[in-house]
Amino acid sequence: MAYVKTGNKPYLIDIHVHGADDIDTRTRRQDDIHRIAFKHAERGTGAILPTVYPGPLPAMRENMDAVRRAMESQRQGARILGVHLEGPFLNPDRAGSLDRKNFADPSVEMLAQLAEDFEDIIKLITIAPELPGALKVIEECRTRGFLVQMGHSDASFEQAEEGKRAGATGITHIFNAMRGFHHREPGLAGFGLMDEDIYVEVIADMAHLHPQSLKMLLDMKSSDKIILISDSVKGPGWGSGAIRGPGGTLMGSGIALADAMKNLIALGVHPDRALQFASDNPRKYLDNVRF
Repeated sequence: MAYVKTGNKPYLIDIHVHGADDIDTRTRRQDDIHRIAFKHAERGTGAILPTVYPGPLPAMRENMDAVRRAMESQRQGARILGVHLEGPFLNPDRAGSLDRKNFADPSVEMLAQLAEDFEDIIKLITIAPELPGALKVIEECRTRGFLVQMGHSDASFEQAEEGKRAGATGITHIFNAMRGFHHREPGLAGFGLMDEDIYVEVIADMAHLHPQSLKMLLDMKSSDKIILISDSVKGPGWGSGAIRGPGGTLMGSGIALADAMKNLIALGVHPDRALQFASDNPRKYLDNVRF
């Protein structure tokens, strides 16, 4: 199978992919990244941003090196566009399924150590804007040409505004692993719904968001600022729905973008609009970074 090309078919771009089947980005093997790209291509995805988990700095750099080597040697599968770093500058109070022991206090110095020699492949990084030092790190990321999303965060509405002013352009998997909406404190989720400039990632596996929450979001948010993602992780039953851990904890989804589009269409979303979320919007969003 060659790269998934457009032709008469939609070109789906997934900016948040951790894994597929029994493999994920916690690897030093380029072949594992190739397999992730192949698995997603089989399900109709044209391009991906392999998403690196927070971890010790040497481990994250090993993971990025595997992605770089996979990019350089790729001959098939969904095109690998670079990396999305989900951390390590995240709030342990909003860890979700991530290991909070691997989170780090934001610092420009640590960012420099993490990014050294990988500036050309880092496209996107998720940061909790309310953490001390985070705004300076966001500013530095934008100087380096990385897109910044706010996520795994307990940010208030005002702190989210500060993150945007520092250079953040999106929100990672809105509603998940963040302060929820409250009528006296809309929080990061409320900011994502109401701000006209901010892009929001949306997981439409029918587990991470209740169908009515999805409908509310789709009614409130401008269509050109919604980016459909898989947040796909490895696990048993991959390809059929959400992946859960001990006690039923949501670990991520086990679907690809085409599956998420089908879920939205089943909710009454017009197919052209669902395609916009999975193709046009991520393409325009990534136009803001180097290729």
